[in-house]
Amino acid sequence: MPKRVLTGRVTSDKMDKTVTVLVDRRVMHPLYKKFIRRSKKYAAHDEANLCKTGDTVRIEECRPISKRKTWQVVERNGAPLGYAAAAASAAGASAANASAANVSAEGAPS
Repeated sequence: MPKRVLTGRVTSDKMDKTVTVLVDRRVMHPLYKKFIRRSKKYAAHDEANLCKTGDTVRIEECRPISKRKTWQVVERNGAPLGYAAAAASAAGASAANASAANVSAEGAPS
């Protein structure tokens, strides 16, 4: 079964590694056929504490992390929050800097 993915706005980032996300949806009234806004707040896991109040985030269902927290942030303002990818790119950047230092050291006259 695929994991549910919702998009909402961060309303609170005061907790450690947790954000409160307000998800709005529009439903049609059964009698009057007018669209009404319904909203719900979810507690979502934010491992790196990157999300701030007002950010638009995409949250994905995950295993229960605590009593209320069964969602985790996967995107912030359209940019993916791949913690493993971020670590890999940081490692790649440091490797590129190291190789650039080696090239400049080899190019220096002896």
